[in-house]
Amino acid sequence: MARDLVFEIGTEEIPARYMPPALQQMSSLAEQFLQEHRLTYQKVSSYGTPRRLVLYVNGLAQQQGELVEEIKGPPLKAAYNADGQPTKAALGFARNQGVKVEELVTRHFKGGEYVFALKKEGGRPTREILPELLLHIVNNLNFPRPMRWGNLEMRFARPVRWLLALFGEEVIPLELAGLKAGADTYGHRFLSPGPHRVASAADYFKVLEDNYVVVDQQRRRRLIWEQITALAQREGGRVKEDDELLEEITYLLEYPTALTGYFNMEYLQLPVEVIVTPMRDHQRYFPVWNDRDELLPIFIAVNNGTADHLDIISRGNEKVLAARLADAAFFYREDQKTSLDSKVAKLKEIIFQESLGTMLAKTRRLQRLAGSLARTLDLPAELIPVIERTARLAKADLVTAMVYEFPELQGIMGSYYAAIDGEEEEVCQGIKQHYWPRYAGDHLPDTLTGMVVSLADRLDTLVGCFGTGLIPTGSQDPYALRRQATGLVNIAVEFNLRFSLAGAIAAAYEGYQVEAVELAQSISAVQEQLAQFCRQRLEHILVEKGIRYDVIQATLAAGSDDLADAYHRARDLNSFRQEQGFAALQTAFTRAFNLARQASREELCLRPEALQEEVEKKLYEVLARVRQEAEPLLQAGSYLEALKAMSALQQPIDAFFDGVLVMAPEENIRKNRLALLQAVVDLVLQVADFSQLVP
Repeated sequence: MARDLVFEIGTEEIPARYMPPALQQMSSLAEQFLQEHRLTYQKVSSYGTPRRLVLYVNGLAQQQGELVEEIKGPPLKAAYNADGQPTKAALGFARNQGVKVEELVTRHFKGGEYVFALKKEGGRPTREILPELLLHIVNNLNFPRPMRWGNLEMRFARPVRWLLALFGEEVIPLELAGLKAGADTYGHRFLSPGPHRVASAADYFKVLEDNYVVVDQQRRRRLIWEQITALAQREGGRVKEDDELLEEITYLLEYPTALTGYFNMEYLQLPVEVIVTPMRDHQRYFPVWNDRDELLPIFIAVNNGTADHLDIISRGNEKVLAARLADAAFFYREDQKTSLDSKVAKLKEIIFQESLGTMLAKTRRLQRLAGSLARTLDLPAELIPVIERTARLAKADLVTAMVYEFPELQGIMGSYYAAIDGEEEEVCQGIKQHYWPRYAGDHLPDTLTGMVVSLADRLDTLVGCFGTGLIPTGSQDPYALRRQATGLVNIAVEFNLRFSLAGAIAAAYEGYQVEAVELAQSISAVQEQLAQFCRQRLEHILVEKGIRYDVIQATLAAGSDDLADAYHRARDLNSFRQEQGFAALQTAFTRAFNLARQASREELCLRPEALQEEVEKKLYEVLARVRQEAEPLLQAGSYLEALKAMSALQQPIDAFFDGVLVMAPEENIRKNRLALLQAVVDLVLQVADFSQLVP
């Protein structure tokens, strides 16, 4: 026999962003607990609305499964004599384990036959275990910023106001936060608050549906999307897919009803981001677009309630949006009264970071560093002034009224204002794109100006923070330095921007010295720490690309100062593993590497004229030919083709080891042969350290 279990934690409104991880935790904790306690079930599900977290278990057994423990005893030949009668060993073992000797069984164990005692323990009733399960779940849920309330020691996402716990029709005895679990739930806060009696777990969803609560978040999400798409079509438009906004709205309400609102067409003269930002980010409205991807003077909101009085609700939302758009239009006009360039001086009023000076000082550093990077990357000379101009204007919109009111528009408004001032298109795009990528999965800059200024901005921030000792630890990363470094690495590798990371860090460090900002950490310490930090980001990117872990380690062991180069070496080595020549080159490298390290590099100097045996002369000739073929490929970044060329070294290396004694007693001969092997190793090490590859 089995019953359903429902456990509802009623709370004050939980932030929407807390909900998905909390529901995932509930299911995982319940499944683990049930399995560990031998409780069978059909399905574990978790549901949530702003005012409740719900665990639902279908088909939960009413009794624990029987525990059978097998205890190993003496070998079979020692447990029974030739006549098959139990010996003293068997009798003593059975007596000690509390079983009859005839109940002993035989099992095969580690190549031999042994007797085992089977000890069985009956299961407890499920209802006796459930209070422990439910408390275990509550006590192990983690939230970003849990609260305490009243004089309680308990911490939770928000104060707990009621508990419902039913196993079939039976109430589970449970006390928590000064509350006793019962069979009552609460409906929509305004439409049908309750309490409402739930007769059994199977009735739970219907009781709440009848009282204006859609508990299943996936169903709420579908309802919201169906309603808003239908309304948009009715208005002759469409809504764009927006999973982030849709998920947030799903966890902000319990009974969704979509509605349409309108705003004055005059506001369509504003930049589209100026309209969409207050609409989407501030009011949680869906913008409506036509088939030409043009914004319509329409929005769709989602009400937490029924369709009653939607006209009044719609007018209220329209007034709120109208006020925000009126403010935005005013800011837009005011900001244009002075040029973007004239606003740069005002950046002295904004602190970049307490120990690192103002945004104006950062802007000056950004100009110098962006120009330095552009020259390092050997970009066209005519592009360098454009990059430096972009760097000068990149942060200027931070002092505009629009960005002060809508921080999400930084960079975007700078791009618009630069265009109005007549700046070059490359400058306008670079101002906007230097913030990209802003988050995981965001698009990367697609202009050279945007790429270089973005790299310079991230390097300046990373070097300043690392130099001040503000290095992320554990989950703490208040300055989002992991995101900054990931963006830097992504830009470098995706666009194959070849530069020395150590050199770029040094240039950024020098920028602080020019601005008379004294960093606590030395330049060498910052280079070492930040290089390792970026290497970790590169490893993560390579793993996401499906590169084998040993390939990543082998590649990075050969160097990662040039991020783009390291990325392409790893990618090509990963492909080379599938080639026929991989095993040959790995064998050749390993044999050479293992012996070459018998002497320090400083002791070795290859003298071709001192080679004596034919096989070592042959290896030298093949090495010279392979090097001549591989070096141009290595310079061009064609590492896969270079590795294929290197695989020709296996046969002469095998012949070399078969034909000569490398560790010859004569020191000069021994060192010359080791130097020849070191030359082989050095060639391959330009791609990766094959000794770190798993065969």
